[in-house]
Amino acid sequence: MVRPKSSLALLASGSLLLAGCSVGGDDEPPPVEEDYPYVREGRIFQDTGNDDEMRFAITGMERTADYTVMYYEVNYPDGFEGANRNLSMPHTLVDPLSGRVWREYTDAQALKYGSVSPNEDGLYPVHDGVTNEYRRYFPPIPEDVEQVTMIGSGLGAMTGIPIQDVDEEQPDPENPNGPQHLSLDDPPDEDSLTFENRPPDDGAEADVGWVESYVDSEVASVTREGDVETIALHSDVTFEFDESDLTDDAEDVVRDVAQTLRNSVDPVEPVITVIGHTDGIGSDSYNQTLSEERASTVRGVLEDELEDEFEYEVEGRGSTEPIAVEGGPDDEEARARNRRVEFSYKVSTETPAEEEESDDGLGVAERTVHWPAPYTDDPGDVVATAEDDGVRLDVYPLRRDGAYVIGTVTLTNTTDTPVIPDLGGDAARSGGPTQFSSGSLGGFQLLDPETELVRYVSQLTLENGRSTPFAEDVHQLQPDNTYEVVAVFPGPPMDVEELTMRAGVFGELEEIPIEN
Repeated sequence: MVRPKSSLALLASGSLLLAGCSVGGDDEPPPVEEDYPYVREGRIFQDTGNDDEMRFAITGMERTADYTVMYYEVNYPDGFEGANRNLSMPHTLVDPLSGRVWREYTDAQALKYGSVSPNEDGLYPVHDGVTNEYRRYFPPIPEDVEQVTMIGSGLGAMTGIPIQDVDEEQPDPENPNGPQHLSLDDPPDEDSLTFENRPPDDGAEADVGWVESYVDSEVASVTREGDVETIALHSDVTFEFDESDLTDDAEDVVRDVAQTLRNSVDPVEPVITVIGHTDGIGSDSYNQTLSEERASTVRGVLEDELEDEFEYEVEGRGSTEPIAVEGGPDDEEARARNRRVEFSYKVSTETPAEEEESDDGLGVAERTVHWPAPYTDDPGDVVATAEDDGVRLDVYPLRRDGAYVIGTVTLTNTTDTPVIPDLGGDAARSGGPTQFSSGSLGGFQLLDPETELVRYVSQLTLENGRSTPFAEDVHQLQPDNTYEVVAVFPGPPMDVEELTMRAGVFGELEEIPIEN
């Protein structure tokens, strides 16, 4: 069989790519038990506003030499009317340990491989009391990954889904009856609808990528994408305006960064790239020169501190790569964020010796990986509630899932008219990266009141350059309806038992517990 085209180079590395951490602390990993089906029920967003209760059940997750195949069933316990399209994000599988991401194979018309739409438009007939059976194809997930988290049903994150190793996938459905019952006036006699199966052919494409995380403090921030980590020192603690010489305090911070780099950089590729940036004030040529001078100054301190342990590359990028939008109401703070020096490197897979926690904000580079969260369809008890403009927000305990924590909330429209809640990034921390404040849950962050570290909603960054929040989109809320949505954040250290949730227009909700 010819394997479909998909850039699978990202799959070659090991499953644990997070620096400065070990999996699960001293705990033993939970047993991986196959207990199919894994079922979620809840209200989903539809493009027509006919938001019905849906039952979504994963009945199998098989790994062959060529693909990963997901089998699932969908039905609507309360009935379903008309032609609707689920507005959930594409089905996405995530390895919560490494942060690798896989999406379904699609063809040139963006139609999914697997169960074939009898209308050839991606839509399927739905009848009351009848279960639709589907299968979808994903790239072959590496053998060291035993469990994945699935998002994209519209019903939150389904954690701890085990992968079954098989020589061959399940046979195609015999005599699929879906095409014979396209009309609502022609319901089937059977309890289920099945459809023809179309495996990926030569030229099929699948999105592969990584979870990208962002942790911020007053001193520094860290962005992590795959096995590449970037520490950014904010300019207000490194340089005076229009200067390339470090302040005395800033030099101490850079020396602290050197210790972090010593513990984190991959010894196989011991290259540290020091990158200087400026804000948008001044000419392009002037900013280019200033950014290069700042990067060279910082490199000198690193060389003095680390001696010949690493190789260095120096780059100046002027004002060409801003992380915050200038010219808005927070212009001064945005410009300060853009005037920065970054350290980019490939992370080590080794676990460094434990070191004392510092209070200088460089804890942003600390990584903690727990075991994958076991499957559950119970978010727990409500631990905080807030209301804004006719929408009630209920917050449930955070759950650790590998290197991340899953934040689960429900939104209830308490009015008698449809409402689109304001959950964007307007209330986010000023000056943060625009991409991490975008999307319908962009105004949400997790704050550790002890360290003042801020954890933003993670991003799914795909090979084609597209980036999307690791969260379900929120659409129009129908009257008296309740919707469960999730957002995924980089996980804090294991000794952190609760965090404050910054919930955009709903304000700050304190003491949200974390379940391990």
